[in-house]
Amino acid sequence: MLLTLVIVYLLITISIGLIAAKRVKNTADFAVAGHKLPLIMIVTTTFATWFGSETVLGIPAKFVNGGLGSVVEDPFGAGTCLILVGIFFAAKLYRMNLLTISDFFRERYGRSIEVACSIIIMLSYLGWVSAQITALGLVFNLLSGGAVSMPQGMVIGVMVIMAYTLFGGMWSVAVTDFVQMIILVVGLATLAIFAGNMAGGADKVLNLAASREMFNFLPEPNFKDIVFFIAAAITMMLGSIPQQDVFQRVMSADSVKSATRGPVIGGVLYILFAFVPIFLVTSALIIMPEQAKSLLSEDPQKVLPTLVLEHMPFVMQVLFFGALLSAIQSCASATLLAPSVTFVENIWRQFRPHMSDRQELKTMRLTVLIFGAFVLAYAIAMHGTSIYEMVSGAYQVTLVGAFVPLVFGLYWKRATTQGAVFAVVLGLVTWLLFLATPAGEEFPAQLAGVLAATTGMLLGSLGPQTIANRHAGHHRLVGVE
Repeated sequence: MLLTLVIVYLLITISIGLIAAKRVKNTADFAVAGHKLPLIMIVTTTFATWFGSETVLGIPAKFVNGGLGSVVEDPFGAGTCLILVGIFFAAKLYRMNLLTISDFFRERYGRSIEVACSIIIMLSYLGWVSAQITALGLVFNLLSGGAVSMPQGMVIGVMVIMAYTLFGGMWSVAVTDFVQMIILVVGLATLAIFAGNMAGGADKVLNLAASREMFNFLPEPNFKDIVFFIAAAITMMLGSIPQQDVFQRVMSADSVKSATRGPVIGGVLYILFAFVPIFLVTSALIIMPEQAKSLLSEDPQKVLPTLVLEHMPFVMQVLFFGALLSAIQSCASATLLAPSVTFVENIWRQFRPHMSDRQELKTMRLTVLIFGAFVLAYAIAMHGTSIYEMVSGAYQVTLVGAFVPLVFGLYWKRATTQGAVFAVVLGLVTWLLFLATPAGEEFPAQLAGVLAATTGMLLGSLGPQTIANRHAGHHRLVGVE
């Protein structure tokens, strides 16, 4: 019965997405919803950007094992990212009226940096979208009692998401996000109240967390712990800023006001509401202590689904899986769309410069289909990797390769193409070296990479101009202060 209701819910979601798809008339509609989304939809769609499988399944598992300090990357870093985007980036980028974040790199630094950053951004999405697909596989596996394997569940999940994303693009994503976030908030909030009562009151859950020192946030006062804590914090906080899915939400707004306020409100709400799944899993330690202990050692991501399936009434099960599927679908659909739009606009267009708008829209849809197949293959190959770690690793590459050129390009008028080249190369090479050698165990690779990228930008921009900056005239176009 539960599986039947889930299937019905998925069909309703697809229907809503396909109805929204009727609004798509051109590439601007497909990529950024024609710049027509009001503030409330920017809030829900930015909130949905991060509220995915790792928030419901990954973050709580990390919290109960390592405390508050272990989740500094997400939700704290991820939510802060949206706040920073709204305060420092949204207005500048919105006024430029670009289709992708990589368009900025072309305008500011030229084609080479545009292509390099586009590839970096696209690669980062493999881990992120794969985490959502893995979670969908887990859901179908659990609901079918094992009759549907994880890989089979992943295939079903990809087909559902592509069913409406392929046709409606950002319009379908935004409208389904709006509906799904309402279901998610109501569902998880109701579950939290019910679980708190089952545990003997919310105060008992909080007291248990406090007694096990789960609320400890700051690292031990030694150099190694501090730098790894900082590195974890900035991975999504800064590494997610030069991302197409975040940029699309900013550019989909109907005004500068919506573009700036939406991400800030969405980021604050995300940080606050991420504590609801944390509360639920902590309550499981009281409601089913032996099972929870066993699952935490085997597969922590199954603690919450097991609590709901085995210890809660049918109505709560419907609410939970409705909320979980809403979270996963809303996150996956947008992150499936973003790299596809980037590829067509910033890489493929160079080979077909005279494409008509109709041809470009058709190519974007085809690319969504191809990228979906790549993601599915990657998710199946990475089966067994934790959802949280898949998401965490996804944004290190954009942190070390694209963040520094974006910030300096917007806020430093002396940034040059040579500086951007140095930043990208030094950032990526340093990051890879630290990952591949024992040095990464003593100093975090992503922090070393972003420091090297900053050094490269400064040296390349202030040093001898061995690479001509043919795009210096674009400084005036981007409103550099």
